[in-house]
Amino acid sequence: MATTTPAAGASRAQRRAAAGSSYTDLAKVIRESGLLRRRYAWYWCRIGLTIAAFVAVWAWVAFLGHSWFQLLPAVGLGVLSAQFGFLGHDAAHRQMFVSAEWNDWTSRILSAVFVGLCLGWWKGKHNRHHAAPNTEGRDPDIAAGALAFTRDAAAARRPGLGTWLLRRQGWLFFPMLTLEGLNLHYAGLRYIISDRSVPHRRVEIALVVTRIASYVLVLAFLLPPGLAIAFFVVHMAVFGLCLGGSFAPSHKGMPIVPKDVKIDFLRRQVMMSRNVRGGVLVDLAMGGLNYQIEHHLFPSMPRPNLRLAQPAIRAYCAEQGIVYTEAGLFESYGIVIDYLNHVGLRATGPFECPLRTGLR
Repeated sequence: MATTTPAAGASRAQRRAAAGSSYTDLAKVIRESGLLRRRYAWYWCRIGLTIAAFVAVWAWVAFLGHSWFQLLPAVGLGVLSAQFGFLGHDAAHRQMFVSAEWNDWTSRILSAVFVGLCLGWWKGKHNRHHAAPNTEGRDPDIAAGALAFTRDAAAARRPGLGTWLLRRQGWLFFPMLTLEGLNLHYAGLRYIISDRSVPHRRVEIALVVTRIASYVLVLAFLLPPGLAIAFFVVHMAVFGLCLGGSFAPSHKGMPIVPKDVKIDFLRRQVMMSRNVRGGVLVDLAMGGLNYQIEHHLFPSMPRPNLRLAQPAIRAYCAEQGIVYTEAGLFESYGIVIDYLNHVGLRATGPFECPLRTGLR
């Protein structure tokens, strides 16, 4: 493939066209390879096996009775909740079916019935992230909150306890992920109750509320209060760790893009994302999100095809002179912890895009 990097003397219009053609050329290669075709058998099998495992875990709970061994199925349920979350994510990106309606309803049912999460809230937030990953003021995943992900957010922290926590937020990050499951339930339900524009809002509220109420009632019926609370805590903690531990390595510690910087689609998606190396177990545990670069470039590509597309995409980025970042699982977690412990406190230069001059 010939490089399409714009020449130094090219006009601004020519540079914009060259930047756009970089992704167009890659998209043509991927499309002709057949990797965007739906994988119906793979997804139906994965959905069926995950539901079967869900039923088996609850049968295990009923069999164990009043035993502290109940914490084992609680761990299993946390892992399965994350797997349902990944399947809901895939359907929301229209990876499963050609029909947009089939994808949306599949995502809505998998998320609400088996996890208790709200598609209407998450989908809008996640789409904004995909449109501008790691971009200040645009990516909700780096917005100011319990953690500071940018220098501006770090600078806004008050001296004293705020600064103390800021310097240690990397070490606190994974313990805080144990609360992410609760946060997702609360934020989603609050959003769809207050926002009347959410599609199928009443149905989604009914599904989520029924699921949460059923979960509480089943635990209250099967287990004594103390054990039921312990089961719930372990379930939510494992769920938050599995889900957050899959999303965190994808972008944390990658360049933060100032709001006014314009970058072409290919570079925006590749240079702000990180892949995580690993085998089949990593693919399963992270729900395919370890191929974050491929997913961001082709969000509707079925999950099992991401690893097949990786060699061509990595080679194309090398030809274009675009940094393609990969790290091992524990290495990526180390990068996340180090970045969060030093965000806003380490002297680093501003992000510079190779095409910044030509595309502004």
